[in-house]
Amino acid sequence: MKQILVIEDDPDIQEMLCAYLRDAGYGVSAAGDGVEALDRFRHGTWDLLLLDLLLPKIDGYGVCELIRRESNVPIIMLTALDAEENQIKGFDLQIDDYVPKPFSMPILLRKIAAILRRTGGETETHSLAYRDIIMDLDDYRVNVAGEEVSLTAREFEVLRELLQHQGRVLTRSVLLGQLWNYDFLGDERIVDSHMKNLRKKLNRDYIETVRGVGYRVEKIH
Repeated sequence: MKQILVIEDDPDIQEMLCAYLRDAGYGVSAAGDGVEALDRFRHGTWDLLLLDLLLPKIDGYGVCELIRRESNVPIIMLTALDAEENQIKGFDLQIDDYVPKPFSMPILLRKIAAILRRTGGETETHSLAYRDIIMDLDDYRVNVAGEEVSLTAREFEVLRELLQHQGRVLTRSVLLGQLWNYDFLGDERIVDSHMKNLRKKLNRDYIETVRGVGYRVEKIH
């Protein structure tokens, strides 16, 4: 199991990142400030770091500079600072990617997989299977019982989220946050509309509505 160190001082974002990474099959540990981050880094073996920039005690630039003196571990910077000069400074410190907040968690997971694949640390799962559904994650193709079903890109992403989190109830707000980004201000009924279309196209009753909460698919044991 590949190990990722999450360095993020916002407890809500830290918790969200850790939950999604664990669901994706990674081992995860977290630190909330620069000093703790360096201590955890030096007492563990890591395949990749997710590094916030605006950290207490030692900021992300300082943490990155110190780590680069002793390791070439892949680093993705996650930060609300999206100015060009901030990104250039990060890349000058030899980070592997710079992801401004708010970000899409599905896209971040694919960036992580791509970086680990390039560094020889990960073989990406290219498909998902659930009952008689097969999803080709590279080509955005879905087959149900051997027949290809045409989904929009958003419908594909909604289905992928459900299948990657089998047994978990995904609330409308969570789906909006992950697929339409944190700052989406639209009506949550857009999720219901996509679910209705998705169910019709799949012609299956696999997606369960949890009234007043959200949606889930049953976990296959």
